[in-house]
Amino acid sequence: MDMAGASGLVMFSALLAFNQVVIKITNAGFSPVFAAGLRSVLGAVVLLAWVALRKRGALRGMWQSIGGGLLLGLLFSAEFVMLFQALDLTTVSRASIVFYSMPVWLALAAHLLLPGERLSAVRLAGLLLAMAGVAWALWDPRSRSAGDWHGDLMALAAAILWAGIALTVRVTRASEMSAEAQLLWQQLPSAVLLLLIAPLFGPLLRAPGALHIAGLGFQGVIVVGFGFLAWLSLMKRYRASDVAAFSFLSPVLAVGLGWLLLDEPVGPQFLGALVLVALGIVLINRR
Repeated sequence: MDMAGASGLVMFSALLAFNQVVIKITNAGFSPVFAAGLRSVLGAVVLLAWVALRKRGALRGMWQSIGGGLLLGLLFSAEFVMLFQALDLTTVSRASIVFYSMPVWLALAAHLLLPGERLSAVRLAGLLLAMAGVAWALWDPRSRSAGDWHGDLMALAAAILWAGIALTVRVTRASEMSAEAQLLWQQLPSAVLLLLIAPLFGPLLRAPGALHIAGLGFQGVIVVGFGFLAWLSLMKRYRASDVAAFSFLSPVLAVGLGWLLLDEPVGPQFLGALVLVALGIVLINRR
């Protein structure tokens, strides 16, 4: 990993962490599920524009795995129903600790379902450390007083669904698609499904202002569009295990931003739990 790659991954991790704060703020102006649907619409537009201008052949073969593609779209839709509602109910710090534990659940599922992905002693130790850290963070009295266990459970469901997306790419013909096609299969179905079901979750608008509209644009254009495209270019250039090792930064930065920008309570016990989660994710991603 050279300096350019490391810098890019640190910036991407910071972008994901800041996005958690932006979702929390945007939810004050829009219904969470409605905002998630609008974000998918914007993200799909950016991806289609990128393909039209720079990667014209990227969607070739997109329809050869409709089953895998639709499964990606369904899992992605469910993931962001859970995540956006989680951030509406609980703090960014708690939601991020739980949501970015995804490598834990992915490693556990892969150990059970994929023959070549058995857990080594080091990776098992990392899994146990990360799980202990998540439990400790949720039990922390100062953090618990500001959170909501309903939101915590939704963040956990979102993490498991995210792991399901990664497994779907591994075990279905979706693995034969380009990265752009995989992303589009997640964005297009979710744009339709989330907007259709959004009225079931209450009023669509919560007195949106300029800040909320800007936050929505940031999520759709910068994070889903350009952010994930930049991440894909890093995935193509560097080894997946090296890229994955940086995933511990997102929960660390998200907790810091939640404290700095939203004045969320972060005590010594919570920071100790965060260290366990970060160390566990590093060990899980070792080969």
